[in-house]
Amino acid sequence: MGSLAASAICSTARSIAGFEMGQSSPYPRTIVALRAALESARVELIAENGGGAGVRLRKDT
Repeated sequence: MGSLAASAICSTARSIAGFEMGQSSPYPRTIVALRAALESARVELIAENGGGAGVRLRKDT
C-alpha cells in the first residue's frame, strides 16, 4: 500500500487505511490522485451498472 500512497502523492499509507476504515474522509484532490495512480497501474474502475462496483486489471490490446 505504501507505493500507492507514493504514486498518488498521498501523505502516507496510514491515510489510505484511514479512508478504508471510515476513520477519515479524503480530500477531493486525494481521490483524484488515487484514481490516477490506480489507472496508471492498469487498474480499471468499474461502474456499478446494476451489478455492483468493482475493479479489474485493464487488458492491453
